[in-house]
Amino acid sequence: MKVIKQLSAHATQDGDGVNISRIPGFDGKHLDPFLMIDELKSDNKNDYIGGFPAHPHRGMETFTYIIKGGFEHRDQMGNKKAIKAGDVQWMSTGKGVMHSEMPLADANEGLHGFQIWINMPSAEKMRAPIYQDTTAHPAPVATNDNGVTLKALAGTWQFADQALTSSLQTLAANAALADVTLPAGQRLELPPLSQQKVMLYIHTGSLTTQAGNVIAAKQLLILEPGSDIDLYTEQGAGVLILAGDELQQPIAHMGPFVMTTEAEIQQAIRDYQNGEFGNI
Repeated sequence: MKVIKQLSAHATQDGDGVNISRIPGFDGKHLDPFLMIDELKSDNKNDYIGGFPAHPHRGMETFTYIIKGGFEHRDQMGNKKAIKAGDVQWMSTGKGVMHSEMPLADANEGLHGFQIWINMPSAEKMRAPIYQDTTAHPAPVATNDNGVTLKALAGTWQFADQALTSSLQTLAANAALADVTLPAGQRLELPPLSQQKVMLYIHTGSLTTQAGNVIAAKQLLILEPGSDIDLYTEQGAGVLILAGDELQQPIAHMGPFVMTTEAEIQQAIRDYQNGEFGNI
């Protein structure tokens, strides 16, 4: 496994004062086709209780994965869902989504989850929005003989002599995501994935390199294209694997809108001000 770039998440806030750790990629230099990786992890409800009140999106996809706690999602399409521990939610926002994500009233034991933004091809940014979650079809999970677990959050993954096929199969840029849990002293080896961009985000514990260096949580490792995946931990680890094909297109970004040109951003603002995103 060859790592060509390592990035650290930094503390910031979003929504109504929600504390998050973020790796931004709106410059298109390192994360393409991903735009942003936000991790929400706290046992203090004051860090997340404000949630994310109603707000619009256009031109990108939101991918939400909850490890602990949960949110209630609402949108103008009529979706109202409780997204709880183990659940995944995906919205391909297309020409416009208005939604909110608020902490569940009974989520009193803390929150740990992710919201990841994926860019959309320019030609698809103005198509109708799509909503899907795994509440009815949970993400498949397998554990190998060494106690290493892989949960297929999106796409299809070959692991423990079987194919794990998520119900989420049509993400932009051929994106696929998995959550891997490694017990102390264990290793995970996977052959190269088909996608051009493969990244590893350590969300729990730490990894140990072949040279004996420890890589702590909140670090993103970007692999050389075509590299295999070889993870080893001495003390236990939780790692997200993110894969996708680069779009290699201009990125125009303003708040919740991600388009290809500044003119498209200005049109999105006008459409929002004119009420074309609807209400929830």
